[in-house]
Amino acid sequence: MEGVYRFLLTTPRWWAINVFVLLAIPFCVFMGSWQLGRFEDRVESHRTAEEKVSEDQREAARPLAELLPVDKETSGRQATATGRYGKQLLVPDRELDGKRGYYVLTMLRTDDGKALPVVRGWQPGDADAAKAPAAPTGEVTVTGALQASESPGSDGVSAAGGLPAGQTGAISAASLVNVVPYDVYDAWVTLAEADAGMTAVPAKAPQDTGLDLKAFQNLGYTGEWFVFAGFVVFMWYRLLRREVEFAQDAELGLAAEPTSGPAESAESAEPADEARDEPKASASPTA
Repeated sequence: MEGVYRFLLTTPRWWAINVFVLLAIPFCVFMGSWQLGRFEDRVESHRTAEEKVSEDQREAARPLAELLPVDKETSGRQATATGRYGKQLLVPDRELDGKRGYYVLTMLRTDDGKALPVVRGWQPGDADAAKAPAAPTGEVTVTGALQASESPGSDGVSAAGGLPAGQTGAISAASLVNVVPYDVYDAWVTLAEADAGMTAVPAKAPQDTGLDLKAFQNLGYTGEWFVFAGFVVFMWYRLLRREVEFAQDAELGLAAEPTSGPAESAESAEPADEARDEPKASASPTA
């Protein structure tokens, strides 16, 4: 076995392989650790967001203008706004406590001319405008958790189009501005206490703070990078064993002999040709 592994440091090909392995393994471990750190950050962010929602419910409500624009700090805070209810819409296919139902969304027209989407409550079953309680008349002051505009396709938000008139799939200024004839705040409020006949809709945690698909993607990428590191080590070992086996066979003289070439085939064929050209001995006639 002496000198069998000499090729690891003497052949350019193995120098390249070794350098690649020495660089690839730390890189894969680093990327896996980074993705794991991202997942842990999202877990911590989710825990902090849940604690914040509980704290925001106990805080005193503040005027809407003081909390805009909505960000991770102001999302979930208790906000107040005064105005008159206008157009009412239904938001279908929303779940609450594992049951399917719909939100009753009413636009609150404020003194500055803009409208604030207000989720007055949730009802079970299919969206039905006849079952949705009418909004109070006259000037009202609402108090509820401030929320950022929804994005179609995000958690709990339907991206399907073609909804009947009087319904909307997402609570966002971009979609509502095409439904109502006035400007809409880039935010919405869910009432702390739902109107009669409905259930209050709890506030959602801000986007990118929960254990969503992105969080578990980070966890999946973590496993992939560590698998890549193990695969690099495995392939290096396989190549090493194959090279060692070839070297041992060569030292023992067990290396495969080269197959005979055309010249050798021609030489071996010559005697047969000569024998074929010799005249055959004829049998002497018997007496």
